[in-house]
Amino acid sequence: MSNSANNTGAPVAKRGHVDIGDTVRRCREAVGYSIEDLALTCGLTGAEITRIELGDDVDPDKLRRIAAALRVPTSTFLLD
Repeated sequence: MSNSANNTGAPVAKRGHVDIGDTVRRCREAVGYSIEDLALTCGLTGAEITRIELGDDVDPDKLRRIAAALRVPTSTFLLD
């Protein structure tokens, strides 16, 4: 996984050319979940979800939990 800077200068977690945080956010919004809804569904905190969507946290275990909660393949966020 490589990190590059976004327009704020902060590192953005990427897999290839895919911004993982943005992908999580788009998947969450596609099912109509708020950050709080997703947090409750996958057992993480809202702050953890926010950090993931900002690209500050790409913990594979958390991403697997999010994928399960959103009912998307883990490969959406992780290289399996």
